[in-house]
Amino acid sequence: MYPLKLLLMRHGQSQGNVEGRMEGWSSTGLTALGRKQAQQLGQRLAQVNRPPTHLYCSPLQRATETLAAMASELWATAAIPALELPTSAIPIPEIPVPTVFHDDLGENHQGIFTGLTWAEAQAQYPDLCQRLETSLDWIPIPDAETPQAGHQRAKHFVDDLLQQHHNGDQIWVISHQWILQHILACLLGCERTWGIPLGHTAITELWLDRDRWFETDPHQRLNTELWRIQRFNDDSHTWLTDKRLDPDSLKGQET
Repeated sequence: MYPLKLLLMRHGQSQGNVEGRMEGWSSTGLTALGRKQAQQLGQRLAQVNRPPTHLYCSPLQRATETLAAMASELWATAAIPALELPTSAIPIPEIPVPTVFHDDLGENHQGIFTGLTWAEAQAQYPDLCQRLETSLDWIPIPDAETPQAGHQRAKHFVDDLLQQHHNGDQIWVISHQWILQHILACLLGCERTWGIPLGHTAITELWLDRDRWFETDPHQRLNTELWRIQRFNDDSHTWLTDKRLDPDSLKGQET
């Protein structure tokens, strides 16, 4: 049996990450380190995986530039038809597999905080920021996406993915930390979404038997041979470069 293989990947480090900005649905481009991380991701995938059959990417700039740098290592010499792409500050190589820029893969909408650092948010909205700092209860942010809405968006993406694809497909997904946490919760059947600090360009690789995914028999659903986590939050391809190029590389992990 050839399972459906699903690789979930976070984008590379963005300028907004370094500045501690709440980018949400806005976006900055990648830093020099972020581009290097994405290139290393492409080099690693070229070595250890067969090419994808389908590719999905967030339309936000930090994700599309990750795709561009990754693709430059995989398909730089491919002679293939041109692909219509979202606006990006850098050229994106033509990609020889079906590629979808999916709105459901965008990061959570930060509402009135979009593009601000926390210090800027405190200056503009001091009362709201104080409430957020002193309580772990959910507090609505004006114009922002709720956790429930984000989770429903993730579920919609997962449901569509598993309806459209089959065993033998290899799916690559480039997205963002917060929405990837919700996508993982949907795939793993969790009733809660866990705060997993995903590294930039980290890979989580899941293998699943798509033909049995919708089975209701508990013996099938509890069979660990049918659902496997091959790699989880694996960013080992970036370790040496992160330390050499950026001694503060553990900073700037915001979404």
